[in-house]
Amino acid sequence: MKHRDPILHEIHATYGLPAQIARELEITRAAVCSWKKIPLKHLRQVARITGIDKERLRPDIFADDEAAAKA
Repeated sequence: MKHRDPILHEIHATYGLPAQIARELEITRAAVCSWKKIPLKHLRQVARITGIDKERLRPDIFADDEAAAKA
């Protein structure tokens, strides 16, 4: 069983409960609670809502881009 991404715990602690995030995204609370990582289709909205950079929200996607930019 996969564990939740630690950033989700941080978002819930600083932004609020999954119900609040779900309301902002106009999806169900159950959908937010089932996330193991932030889905790509919600990444921009979650970044806007929380103020957390999308690179920090999903480093698994953007890590290669950052490394390429530094090279």
